Formats: sequence, structure tokens, C-alpha cells
Amino acid sequence: MKYGKLILEKKEYVMIKRLLNLTNDYKDSTQKVSLTKFAKEMESAEILDDDKMPDDVVRINSEITIATKDGWSYTFQVVLPAESNNSQKKISLLLPMGAAVLGYAKNDSISWTFPGGDKDITILDVKQNNITKLNIA
Repeated sequence: MKYGKLILEKKEYVMIKRLLNLTNDYKDSTQKVSLTKFAKEMESAEILDDDKMPDDVVRINSEITIATKDGWSYTFQVVLPAESNNSQKKISLLLPMGAAVLGYAKNDSISWTFPGGDKDITILDVKQNNITKLNIA
């Protein structure tokens, strides 16, 4: 892990905590395990102001490319649940794939439980989408 712990932007952190508090009753066991693990990681996260956030850290609205050791790769955008759309490759931060990468940085490797089982993924690229940066009052 490049920074030694998750790095989250302050307003995004508050939004994510609210969403996690509302999602305690997931029936899907993989999603529940994923969100529990993510919430645990958030407890030791470094929380930064927007202007202090490194550009290579996955945030809400970041477009990222991940890969596994067996050659599989995928590019998607991490979004709020209401914006999730598989056909547009927009993955909710509350789904295992979104929760797995949020707060990690380019070149970080992550072991996570997905619906198809445990996988090790590496973040190959992170692009910040400045046009749609999260605007939370």
C-alpha cells in the first residue's frame, strides 16, 4: 500500500460514513462482508482536505483501471449508488468492486472478496474526473 493506509477526502469520508450507516441490512453476504471490511479500513484512514489529496488516490468519480495476475483487466468509474450503471462502467462505491478500491492509490495491490470469490487486484491507473468532482455542502 503506497500510503500505508486508505486516503480519503474529508467531505467524501462524511458522505461514505452516512451511506454505510444506512446499509447495515444488506442480505447479500458478499456485499455485507465487503462493506464491513471497508468500514474497518476507514477507521484508520487518513482524512485530507480536497486540496491535499494526491492525484493517484481513488476517489468518488475517479476512473480507474485494475488488473489481476491472470491477465484480466477492467476500467470503470467509482460513483455514488444513485449513479451506478453497469453498461456505462459506473460502479457504486457500495458494491464490492467500488469498496475494494476507494482510498487506495495507483500501483496498490488489494486482496478482496468478490461475488466470484477472493481476488488479488492491482490498480494500474487512476484518473480524476475534475468536471464531476463530488460537491457536498
